[in-house]
Amino acid sequence: MAAGPPRDTGAAATRAFEHITDYLTGLSTRPIAPTAGYGKIRAQLDVPLPAGPTDPVEVVDALAAGTADGLTGTGSPRFFGYVIGGILPAALAADLMAVAWDQNAGLASLSPAAAAAESVAGSWVRELLGLPAGASVGITTGTQMAHVTALAAARHRVLARYGWDVEADGLHGAPPVRVFAGAARHTTVDAALRLLGFGTRRLVVVDADEAGRMRPDALRAALTGGHGPAIVIAQAGEINTGAFDPMPQICALGREHGAWVHVDGAFGLWAAVSASPRRRALVAGIDQADSWATDGHKWLNLAYDCGIAIVADSDAHRAAMSTRADYVVHGGEGEHDPLEWTPEFSRRARGFALYAALRSLGRAGLTDLVDRCCGHARRFAAALAGLDGVAVLNEVELNQVLVRVDDDDAITGATTDLVVTGGVAFVSGTVWRGAVAMRVSVCNWMTTEADVDRAVAAIATAAITARARA
Repeated sequence: MAAGPPRDTGAAATRAFEHITDYLTGLSTRPIAPTAGYGKIRAQLDVPLPAGPTDPVEVVDALAAGTADGLTGTGSPRFFGYVIGGILPAALAADLMAVAWDQNAGLASLSPAAAAAESVAGSWVRELLGLPAGASVGITTGTQMAHVTALAAARHRVLARYGWDVEADGLHGAPPVRVFAGAARHTTVDAALRLLGFGTRRLVVVDADEAGRMRPDALRAALTGGHGPAIVIAQAGEINTGAFDPMPQICALGREHGAWVHVDGAFGLWAAVSASPRRRALVAGIDQADSWATDGHKWLNLAYDCGIAIVADSDAHRAAMSTRADYVVHGGEGEHDPLEWTPEFSRRARGFALYAALRSLGRAGLTDLVDRCCGHARRFAAALAGLDGVAVLNEVELNQVLVRVDDDDAITGATTDLVVTGGVAFVSGTVWRGAVAMRVSVCNWMTTEADVDRAVAAIATAAITARARA
């Protein structure tokens, strides 16, 4: 019989830590975009499966060498693509410990530590966001599954009001649920509706204004045009413009028509911790909704992955998610079993990193992080608007800046590509109101004004080159 792998895990972990340290040390100077594509990286990794065990240190070295050129520097202070934060030192350390501890975080009986850390972190999130103290919290892979979690609770409650037990009887024959969402909603909303059996064809799309905000008058007309179970999905932070749906009006309309109001606040919910009254006003009235979804791996600067589902009606939340089995030892009174609040059964202990991030920042640190990023976004907007041919398309209310070059699709797209391949900064392309645009998102805890200025210079150079090539 072949010998198994060496039992000494310390040597491999030590070598891995050396590679991690080298990566983090070079993060601010290395090219941000990968310098090799999928094909090359796959070829480097695609060796014959070994016939027998390989020394773990050798495996770690081979993995580091084979993937180095294919890593995106998403933790760089000049990564402004999508909406991706970096990793806070305390969160990184906690995540590494969580991997080493290897806790199955589904049950308090299986890991009291993981369950307790998640429970405390959830209560801190509620407090920071100004949400009801009695709301239940589930930690998921991201806002996509946070939507699934919260909207499953919504599905349970709105159908139960009409005498239907959706967990027992499914949707076949159930009263039809009307779902309303804005025209500028995020794609994860549609994906969640598919997963929950609602489908996207039945979605009632509500008109949005020029910034992507749902129009309350259009929502009122849509709600008035029918009856039966209803769910309204509002948005705190449109992915391109950062605009917020008018929450007080939407929540009031939801109550008036007996609809559950869910808020997609993947990054925008964190405006609640800002020191700026103007930014806090963006989320005014949001506590009147029924459920909320946000991310930890965006503005909280946790490592991937972490999403957070918060539900005011904890009974509906538990009914939609709860799993029971004779062999499972569930927690006692007052104990938090994470599997009661998320779609997962076995799950990694995401709560340790969330706890560490919030404890390391504290309220003041999180406020500073949010406001600093918003200040950087305004600096971006002012500097880019001063460049020849560059137009900023949105009012920068938060941390998103939407840009177009020479009012030309091809030049804007080429400018975006040149910035990314140049390696100094990373920005995203998008399409806004039918036109190609560049999107700049600022949510990294390490970003400085100097990083913003370097990125602006890279964009200016890329625009000049794009014009010349056109």
